[in-house]
Amino acid sequence: MNYRHVYHAGNFADVFKHVVLLTLLRHLHKKPQPFCYLDTHAGSGRYLLSSPEAQRTLEYSQGIGRLYAAADLPPLLADYVERVRGADAANSADALLVYPGSPLLAQTMLRPQDRAVLMELHPADAASLKALFRGNRQVAVHAGNGYHGLKAFLPPPERRGLVLIDPPFEAADEFARLIDGLRQAMGRWPTGMYAVWYPIKDRRTVQHFEKGLQDLGLDKLLLTELCLYPSDRPGRFNGCGMLLVNPPWQHDALLQALLPQLTAHLATPAGGRCRIEWLAGP
Repeated sequence: MNYRHVYHAGNFADVFKHVVLLTLLRHLHKKPQPFCYLDTHAGSGRYLLSSPEAQRTLEYSQGIGRLYAAADLPPLLADYVERVRGADAANSADALLVYPGSPLLAQTMLRPQDRAVLMELHPADAASLKALFRGNRQVAVHAGNGYHGLKAFLPPPERRGLVLIDPPFEAADEFARLIDGLRQAMGRWPTGMYAVWYPIKDRRTVQHFEKGLQDLGLDKLLLTELCLYPSDRPGRFNGCGMLLVNPPWQHDALLQALLPQLTAHLATPAGGRCRIEWLAGP
């Protein structure tokens, strides 16, 4: 897929991923005990929308651009937009110049007792990520393979938290890597909460992925998807999903209310639909 994120920052897939991510982090605020956020493929953390790469695709205009100036957004979508706006000083009420990646958005959700561990393999992106969080004692950045981070950093000392696994899908066997990574992670931290992002380019490939997930024998697997194009366009980026492992109680009901609202804002002439379905459990 060659998903170098600077080309796609702020697109519909980012919006979907980050809206779901924030719902999970909000849940962790319900208890005062500290939590750990682990991001296995963190990217560079900050994306300038005036860059040649972002301007080449203009994908953000059909993603965050649809929401940024929208009036009367539902509370959870309005909170997401405010966090995007406030994540970088370059942004203003009227102009979005920088789109924050998952690390920056997650940082806005860290309380004094919480911390984040960020992994990034690409050397230039890892260097940018380290520079972005230099001096921040709550955020640790490690250059390396994110799947190795599942072994190195789990279980966290806090015993509470969220793991985001968001690969670039440059490898042909990425879905198999995801399943193997989850198997190892759950062996080390079976009570952890995990969110796994994946693209939808071929429904049969996704169905094979779902079967592999079910074969892991996990108790709670909630599938959420947003598709803006028909799934029968093989080889095209038709939509994306977020697999939630051990989601909070009644989180499916929350997303059943939220995701149709998001879909309505992002829908294209080709359509738009969302899916919330239990693969295992609840």
